[in-house]
Amino acid sequence: MIDLVATAFEQKDYRTAAKLLKQLLKESPENPWVQFYVGRLHEVSAKRQEAEKIYRQLLRDTTNAKIVTQARQGLQRLQELEKEERKRAIIQATANSDNSKLGVLILEPISNELKTQAAQKLAQIMQLDFYSARLLLPSRGWRLYRSGAIGELEFYGKQLKKADIPCFWAKLADIEKIQVFHVNYFEEYTSKVTVVCRNQDNQLGSLCFDWLEVKGRVQGLLPIFEEVVDRDVRGKLERKTQTQDYFQFCDLYIPGRNCILRLYDKGYKFQQGVEIAPQTGENTIRINWNNLLSLIDEQLPQVKIWSDFTSFAETALDQTEVLDNIEPHIHLFRREKTNWDTAFHLYSGLVFLTLLKARV
Repeated sequence: MIDLVATAFEQKDYRTAAKLLKQLLKESPENPWVQFYVGRLHEVSAKRQEAEKIYRQLLRDTTNAKIVTQARQGLQRLQELEKEERKRAIIQATANSDNSKLGVLILEPISNELKTQAAQKLAQIMQLDFYSARLLLPSRGWRLYRSGAIGELEFYGKQLKKADIPCFWAKLADIEKIQVFHVNYFEEYTSKVTVVCRNQDNQLGSLCFDWLEVKGRVQGLLPIFEEVVDRDVRGKLERKTQTQDYFQFCDLYIPGRNCILRLYDKGYKFQQGVEIAPQTGENTIRINWNNLLSLIDEQLPQVKIWSDFTSFAETALDQTEVLDNIEPHIHLFRREKTNWDTAFHLYSGLVFLTLLKARV
């Protein structure tokens, strides 16, 4: 009867094949040829997951060379079909100019207990091996996973979300729309606040707001690099760049005005405006900065602080295609350009966009 099933498939008479297989499944359900043709029936009926499951099971359990070959060919057909459908879907997703704009896809942290299952799904969606997929899933903080046309990223992101893999995507153009004000100092510090600051055109002015308008806060460290002379393993002198210290940054978000107030320790003028703490000869920048953060803490006790920038930066620093398209809005004296500054603005901008989305 198996020969009759094979003939039915050759003639694409799937109704006859289904009737014959129904009888064969009752008589000899464990027969590998019966199982193979059940897989073929699933395949031609567009039940791909069921077909794949049977083909893989046959590859594990069967030694018959002909069945193994045909099961492999079946898997290859399924993979080719999936690739073609994905290609068409991506072309459609990026068809209009807005969806072709550059964006990023971010993976959010997932608990270790859920990683095995999530890695299997990620591997399947993104055509990866399981080991690589598991390494990509972050345990804490965000991972900049992919960049490209926002339509394509949204296509993948929706599949990941459907598979319970936490993620989000964002256009770089939306980050560019956020205004950044560099705070020189607080002029008033009561419920109504006034800061003296510079806008993105470096024009000095003041901004008044209410503490209740502040909906989020990011804190991060940007390394200070210095060229030093050291000895290598052979004792020979060599020049190399090392991290000597850090700039401390704090961004305050006012989403209602679509702006970020950016402060950093070596740029804040502690001798001007509201006295943060009594100024003595023993005050260091670090002491003054910690006092400033303490005062902000008192005014914003319920506002979430995002502080996982460093772990995010480690996933972003090599992604020059993205970072080269971002204006960092950080004006530090650097002997050489560093992607750390741009990565901070990207991280801060992404946090800002998540707050905007939460308000909608």
